[in-house]
Amino acid sequence: MDYFTETAPLEKIQCDCLVVGVYQNSQLNPSAIAFDQANQSFLTRIIQRGDFAAKNGDVLLLDALPDSACHWVLLVGLGEKAQLSAKNYLKALASAAVNLKKSFITSVAVSLTECPVKDVGCAWKARQIIETLSDAAYQYTHTKTDKETESKLEKIIITGTDADKEQINIGLVQGKAIAGGVSLAKWLADLPGNICTPSFLAQQAVMLGEKHDNLGIQILQEADMEQLGMGALLSVTRGSRQPAKLIVIHYQGGETNAKPIVLVGKGLTFDAGGISLKAALGMDEMKYDMCGGAAVLGALQAAVEMNLPLNIIGLIPASENLPDGNANKPGDIWTSMSGKTIEILNTDAEGRLILCDTLTYAERFNPDVVIDLATLTGACLVALGRIPSGLLGNDDDLCNDLIKASETANDSVWRLPLWEEYQELLKSNFADMANIGGKDAGTITAACFLARFAENFRWAHLDIAGTAWRTGPLKGATGRPVPLLAQYLLDRSSDL
Repeated sequence: MDYFTETAPLEKIQCDCLVVGVYQNSQLNPSAIAFDQANQSFLTRIIQRGDFAAKNGDVLLLDALPDSACHWVLLVGLGEKAQLSAKNYLKALASAAVNLKKSFITSVAVSLTECPVKDVGCAWKARQIIETLSDAAYQYTHTKTDKETESKLEKIIITGTDADKEQINIGLVQGKAIAGGVSLAKWLADLPGNICTPSFLAQQAVMLGEKHDNLGIQILQEADMEQLGMGALLSVTRGSRQPAKLIVIHYQGGETNAKPIVLVGKGLTFDAGGISLKAALGMDEMKYDMCGGAAVLGALQAAVEMNLPLNIIGLIPASENLPDGNANKPGDIWTSMSGKTIEILNTDAEGRLILCDTLTYAERFNPDVVIDLATLTGACLVALGRIPSGLLGNDDDLCNDLIKASETANDSVWRLPLWEEYQELLKSNFADMANIGGKDAGTITAACFLARFAENFRWAHLDIAGTAWRTGPLKGATGRPVPLLAQYLLDRSSDL
C-alpha cells in the first residue's frame, strides 16, 4: 500500500474514488463545497433530492461526475453538524472502508481530516484513516491457491489544507507504521499451526532484525532455558515435537542507560490443552494462542518505523501445548526460574507457566515497566465479551496510562481488580501455588498467579482472549492490541 498527502483542490486530484463527508443538514466541508461547485453542484442536487440522509455511517457511491479527475465519489454521513466524537468519526471511516472494497477501486482520496473531531487533531485523524482503510483491505491468502482479494486498494491519498499538512504527514507516518504492525500480527496469527511453529515465529523475529539495524535478536533454545532453570516454561513443551524458543528482541532507540519498556507476549503457536484436552469444537482457533507474541512483533516493528526515542525489549516465549506420553500431567509439580514451585492442576492453564518464567527473565533488564499480553483465559471473554481487553496490574500509574492510550487508539481495555483476597484461591497443599484457582474469577486468579512473578517491577497484564481474533464467518485475527501498545509508546515518547 502506498500513502500520500495532498493539498490541491479536490477536483484536481486524480484517483479512482474521492471520499467526502456530509452532515445531516446537507452541509459539505469547505473543500467539498469547492469540488461540488466545480462539478455543476452535482453533490448538492443528489443530497437535496433526498437520496442521502447523511446519518452517521451512511454511505452513497456516486459515478458519472461531470468535471472531475476522479471516477467515483463516496458520500459518508457524519450525522449532526457539530464536533464529532472520536467514535463517530471512526464509525464513519469504518463504513467508508467497507464500501471501498470494490474491485474497480485501486486508489482513494479521503477528505475527512477537515471534519472537526472532539479533543483530537489532524495527525490523529490522518492516522485513523490509514489504520482503518488498511485494516479493511487486509485479506489472508498465504495458504490459498487463489490469491485474489476482495479489496484492490493500492493507494491512499489524505487530503487537507497547507496549514494542516505537517500534522497530516505526522499522522501518515504513524498510521503507516501502526497499520503495518497490525498487518504483521494478523498475518502471523492467521497462519496455521503447522506453518507458524515456535521455530517459524523465531525466524520471523530474525528476519525483522535483518531489516532494521537498531533491532537486535536473540533466540534462546531449550538448553539455554534449562540452564536458566525455566522449569515452568519447559514443562509446557514436553508434549510437543516442536522445540520451544524464547525470542528476545532489543530495540535501542533511547539513551544508552535509559531503563527499557519490556513487552512480553504469549506465543503458544497451538494449544490443544495438553492432557487436560480441550473440546474438539473450535480447537482450530487455538492457533490464535500466539496472538500476544504476534502483537509484540507488530508493536516492535511499528516502534522502529516511527523511530521512537525509547529502549524496548520484546520477549516472546513460544511453544506448543499438546498431549503426549511425556506431557505435563495434572498433579505434576515444577520449579519455576524464580525458585517457586507450581502444582499443575490443569495442563490447559499453560500460558501462565510460560509467562511466569519470562517475567522472571525480564528482571535482568532492569525494566522501567513490564507489560504482558496474552490470550490467557476464556473467563475474560465471558466477563467482558469481545469489545475490551482485560487489564490488571500492580501499578496504578501504568494502568491509567494504558487506559488513556486505549481511548486514544480506540483499542479499549477494562481494568479488573487484583485484590489480595483472590490470592487465597491459588493455595496448594503440595507446592507454593497451584496453576489455577478454581471456577471463580478465572481472569483475576490468572493475573494473581503472574503477579507473584512481577513483584520487583511495575507491571500490567492484558488479557486479549476476547479481542485478539474474531470467530464465526468473519473468523480472523484483529491485530489487537498493537494500536494500544503503539499509542502507549507514542505517549511515552512525547513525555521525554
